[in-house]
Amino acid sequence: MAADLSQIVKAYDVRGVVPDQWDEELAELFGAAFVRVTDATAIVTGHDMRPSSPGLSRAFARGAAAQGADVTEIGLCSTDQLYYASGALHLPGAMFTASHNPARYNGIKLCRAGAAPVGRDTGLSDIRRLAEEWSDAGAPAPAATTGTITGRDTLDDYAAHLRGLVDLTAIRPLKVVVDAGNGMGGHTVPTVLAGLPLEVVPMYFELDGTFPNHEANPLDPANLVDLQARVRAEGADIGLAFDGDADRCFVVDEHGDPVSPSAITALVASRELARNGGSGTIIHNLITSWSVPEVVREQGGTPVRTRVGHSFIKQEMATTGAIFGGEHSAHYYFKDFWNADTGMLAALHVLAALGGQDGPLSSLVSSYDRYAGSGEINSTVADQGDRLAAIKAAYGDRDGITLDELDGLTVTAKDWWFNVRPSNTEPLLRLNAEARDREIMEKVRDEVLGVIRA
Repeated sequence: MAADLSQIVKAYDVRGVVPDQWDEELAELFGAAFVRVTDATAIVTGHDMRPSSPGLSRAFARGAAAQGADVTEIGLCSTDQLYYASGALHLPGAMFTASHNPARYNGIKLCRAGAAPVGRDTGLSDIRRLAEEWSDAGAPAPAATTGTITGRDTLDDYAAHLRGLVDLTAIRPLKVVVDAGNGMGGHTVPTVLAGLPLEVVPMYFELDGTFPNHEANPLDPANLVDLQARVRAEGADIGLAFDGDADRCFVVDEHGDPVSPSAITALVASRELARNGGSGTIIHNLITSWSVPEVVREQGGTPVRTRVGHSFIKQEMATTGAIFGGEHSAHYYFKDFWNADTGMLAALHVLAALGGQDGPLSSLVSSYDRYAGSGEINSTVADQGDRLAAIKAAYGDRDGITLDELDGLTVTAKDWWFNVRPSNTEPLLRLNAEARDREIMEKVRDEVLGVIRA
């Protein structure tokens, strides 16, 4: 096929429609290029439940082995299980998943040994360049000695590692509804939560990459509706929802109301700080609530603000020696997990906190959820730069306003802030706003949308 790699090689991963934009032949070239760029003698691969994933993963393995690398295939896994394997085995890794995207998509998340990220500036551009060359000129010559391809099951070891980081053995019994969205949470949750004082009510645990019940994207409120209803019907203590590759976890309380990822970030940060003697650095992106740095400081920690995106979080985690990091999108990063993101470990922290006291989840998280947020609102625009300039002009001369351009444009006042960021892949501007109460937030939100959509 004639590959348009500019359309599928993104800032942090490979992602596109199969077979229209990429296929097994191209996956084999990516495998060869990955070995060349990382200079790896051995790698580990895993894949999700999408129909195209096993074939793409095996083709990648063939390409890697042809270049002399030994390949350990861990088969069906969540993305954080692949990161576990990369860290525990100290091998570069490749995870075949398109996360929450529809069934026709697939992709590759790549990492170096120890789950260190591979992005545009850390090897992905070089991998793309080689794959483009070879897609035109033909596959590279094989190594003098080809590598082996062997299988290995890491699910039990992954679960044991997570359980060793959070003690849930003494918690009170909890009723937990889990919506796996037919994604990889249906594979990992039963093993990770086995034997704990939890009554787990499973929803959509059947692995099905066609997503017959709803999209495996809990960031969209429409995909939480089933979980919310089931939590209320069951009288459950908590609901958990995982995305397609189960690296993100969303939480709903006993009323079925969503708990903001910022509140979860603040809760887990406070637990990690307590585990580390009341000190440590906590990373948060600039979209997270004001609550997060406030709680971190109150607990004796040092908050560090970053751009949005896992590569920035992981880089800052490594640079600062941070013990934990969180994003508004429900990605949670742990020093004890090779600085990688794992929604499952965040879920264990929430279950431990809830089960370690007698109150309901809504009361537990109330002290971590102090402001009114808009959530992320997308607007299609003809010219992203023009609209950002218009926002800057509208707010730049106002008294008591500060502007910063760490990531898009952030405008901050005494009682509110908002951020507007351009999408890297679509003609969109993304707005997030927060204020000390809902009335102020809605006023600010509507005013900014008026400028964006003018």
